[in-house]
Amino acid sequence: MEHFDTIVVGAGVSGLTAAHLLVEAGRDVVVFEARDRVGGRVSTDRRFGLTTDMGASWIHGITDSPVAAAAEAFGMPTVEFTVGGYQPDSRPIAYYGPDGKRLTDAATRAFVADIHALDAALVDAVAASDPGASYRDVTEIALAAQGWDDERTQRVREYLEHRSEEQYGVRIEELAAHGLDDDVIEGDEVVFPDGYDRLPRKLAEGLDIRLIHVVTRIEWSEGGVVVTTDHGTFSADTAVVTVPVGVLQSEEFVIEPPLPQPVAGALARLRMNAFEKVFLRFAAKFWDDGVYAIRQQGPEGRWWHSWYDLTALHDTPTLLTFAAGPAAVETWDWTEDEIVQSILEQLRRLYGDVPAPTSVHITDWQDDPWSHGSYAYMKIGATTADHDDLATPIGGVLHLAGEATWTDDPATVTAAMFSGHRAAERIVGGGIPIEAVWSDR
Repeated sequence: MEHFDTIVVGAGVSGLTAAHLLVEAGRDVVVFEARDRVGGRVSTDRRFGLTTDMGASWIHGITDSPVAAAAEAFGMPTVEFTVGGYQPDSRPIAYYGPDGKRLTDAATRAFVADIHALDAALVDAVAASDPGASYRDVTEIALAAQGWDDERTQRVREYLEHRSEEQYGVRIEELAAHGLDDDVIEGDEVVFPDGYDRLPRKLAEGLDIRLIHVVTRIEWSEGGVVVTTDHGTFSADTAVVTVPVGVLQSEEFVIEPPLPQPVAGALARLRMNAFEKVFLRFAAKFWDDGVYAIRQQGPEGRWWHSWYDLTALHDTPTLLTFAAGPAAVETWDWTEDEIVQSILEQLRRLYGDVPAPTSVHITDWQDDPWSHGSYAYMKIGATTADHDDLATPIGGVLHLAGEATWTDDPATVTAAMFSGHRAAERIVGGGIPIEAVWSDR
């Protein structure tokens, strides 16, 4: 049986970060990856001569971000595109009312002011919430305190529903009251015109990575770990497991003995979401210049309510929208044409005779066997501490890492990198500068 100092399961950013730092510290490390590529949920499609990030797209806040520092060191071009956590303003947004007509500047300012007022009240409502409260529960408490009429209340209620869906790919009733506590962005956000996958490919250089190696079982004890793959069985003194929550919870991935507390409890309170991207390219723009996003209110915006203008990335007229939460679930078995026609129906309400797109990219993370969704969210009953609890070292030999194991900024590449760094430090028993990930490249 081949033996290593450390086995890393998963060649996403978290696993690659941990592996690189451990190798730098003199450890003998192997990385097993089920896919035929590195990157995990960082995946770039280059069909049609276009560069499209199907998974992670943004650095959500470049201030003090190790991902931003690594991207700069690796010479990865970026374009500023600040989403702002589904915020109501800060960038030019074209709002359309339930009747399909664009709101006046005055009406837009009033709507945005209502959202800011609600968010201020929401802070106290979340802080006072019971452990079993949902995000719906706390937003309804904050809405009731405003004393608005039904129409005004409904417009803001819709906005909160869409925020839950677009931020975490889940219905507002299913997200924990504290589920958006991490919704804070530090600094501008940027995207990658040449593709985000350059980051993991650079991180992978020089590592022993064995692709198309499917790990099915991990046995751990005080003496070390034994990892079973479809290419044989391997042993190690320690292991870093970076597979997504959806894989950790699947019957095809066995950890024996079962995960102890508090890890098991934390894992049970997290779940993978339903969140897909839809990129539509057009021969020419039909929407206004200088508009960062398009949003529509009312029942027609139940699924397709927000479009983001990505034209600046490649000088190609491009809109990005999301099938998020209920939209992703209910269109799961739709054809590409059915999804596109459903979206175009809404765009035509707003802009008239909108042409068919020249090319389309639609993700399918719900059916991905190596993730079972896009990223994890906090179920009702979860607390923010569950993220860090999921990374509690097990038996001194087993460490879980990945975006879901980092409290401050889960569901991001930054969280993945930080969690891989933490796992490496715990294994070596001392500090390792995270800059070592990129400084010697």
